[in-house]
Amino acid sequence: MRSSNTKKLAVAAIFVAIAVVGSAFISFPVFGSKCSPTQHMVNVLCAVFLGPWYGVGVAFCASLIRNLVGAGTLMAFPGSMIGALCCGLVFKALKNKNEVLAIVLTLAAEMLGTGVLGGLCAYPVATLFMDVDAASTAVTAYIIPFLISTVAGSIIAGVLVFALRAGGALKILQRSLELK
Repeated sequence: MRSSNTKKLAVAAIFVAIAVVGSAFISFPVFGSKCSPTQHMVNVLCAVFLGPWYGVGVAFCASLIRNLVGAGTLMAFPGSMIGALCCGLVFKALKNKNEVLAIVLTLAAEMLGTGVLGGLCAYPVATLFMDVDAASTAVTAYIIPFLISTVAGSIIAGVLVFALRAGGALKILQRSLELK
């Protein structure tokens, strides 16, 4: 059991690094937020390989590091963490029923969790901590930029996960991270 937890922590650390470095090279500004599709790809990969709680931890650590080094905004926290939780819970609930459906719904959950729920939760963060004028910013103002970012990242993740599945590597990698 200890070996499996160590493996999961190591993989989580790698995912944090991918999210942080990926956001430095692949990000674009949209309406006051920095969109980083790499984070959304990592959220889905965490859901598939590590589970929802590791996914939330990876999203938090990546957001924190990005903010500490000046490569992100406070918007990274609600979007990435809510998306990671949603897609992690969906994959955990469905992974033993129908793998293809589980993957597709996990991608959709990432988009819904980050794009809609994360976008809605970004509004109070922006008005309370980022000196954004609440009267001039609609509650739904962050949904569009978050959706743009998460759709791109989810498509990349979907291609990766289905490619791993087609080659048989998905099951091997998942088994190597399971608790013994």
